[in-house]
Amino acid sequence: MNPAAHPGTTLFGLTAADVGTLLAALATLAVLVALYAASTVRDPMAKRVKALNERREHLKAGIAASTSRRRTKITHQNQSTDRIRNLLQSLKVLQVDQVKQAQVKLAQAGIRSKDYAVAIIFGRMVLPIVFGSAAALTIYALNMFPTWGPMMRFGGFAGALLLSYKAPDLYIENKIAKRTKVIRKGVPDALDLLVICAEAGLTVDAAFQRVARELGHAYPELGEEFHLTSIELSFLTERRSAFENLATRVRLDDLKGVTTTMIQTEKYGTPLASALRVLSAEFRHARMMRAEEKAARLPAIMTVPLILFILPTLFVVILGPAACSISKAF
Repeated sequence: MNPAAHPGTTLFGLTAADVGTLLAALATLAVLVALYAASTVRDPMAKRVKALNERREHLKAGIAASTSRRRTKITHQNQSTDRIRNLLQSLKVLQVDQVKQAQVKLAQAGIRSKDYAVAIIFGRMVLPIVFGSAAALTIYALNMFPTWGPMMRFGGFAGALLLSYKAPDLYIENKIAKRTKVIRKGVPDALDLLVICAEAGLTVDAAFQRVARELGHAYPELGEEFHLTSIELSFLTERRSAFENLATRVRLDDLKGVTTTMIQTEKYGTPLASALRVLSAEFRHARMMRAEEKAARLPAIMTVPLILFILPTLFVVILGPAACSISKAF
């Protein structure tokens, strides 16, 4: 038999040599990407420090003034957001409460520009119109789903409207949840460093700045918030406002407890180090309790993968030879 007449086994039309060549090329590409990533490591705090310096310059210029008229004169606003704001105001759908709530959510998500609040409200109004029209055209006009009944068509149309209306809020809530999770991990370490700084005799704003510099690489989000708090402590007329702004920018009960403690120590003159030490111990205990809770839930979570993937494999490995022997015997 001539071996040349029968080619080797192929996979999707590729021989073993072709597959090996592709895998070698992918491995080479992965090595090059890894080398590029290792050689271009960027400081995670560089961009954040630049934004904080801009905030400091704004505070120097008088952004923190109490009157909104002075604030609007000084703040540089984007032309596109101005046009959106004018459009919403002409349609009489722009409410002050909605704008403030959207600005708070943007701050909690780590987005410093308040102009995007108008874009969120504009997205809530425009996205349902766009996606609702596309869904109506697809489902009813073009009849791309002929097997759907009337209820399924209405459900698809209503689902498109609801998801498009909630899409901006879902995106912001997702960013808030991820950012809050990252900040929660660094709060106990930040409190320990604050205790050390307080016992060393540093002022509160200097302590916040020192902690922000030390934790900037490990926890960039928390370092950014502490750095911004130190800037506001230096420039705002009321130090209480700086702590309240920190509690507003971060949706975290632990950090709200820290700010409440800071406000009480500023007001009543209680020892700061002892109060922060107690809070740090409580937060570490809470973090340990959350870890134990996740560990306790692990057996229940592993039940479904165990039944679907592990037990069938064990049955095949254990009972397979016996089944083969029985089939040969009969």
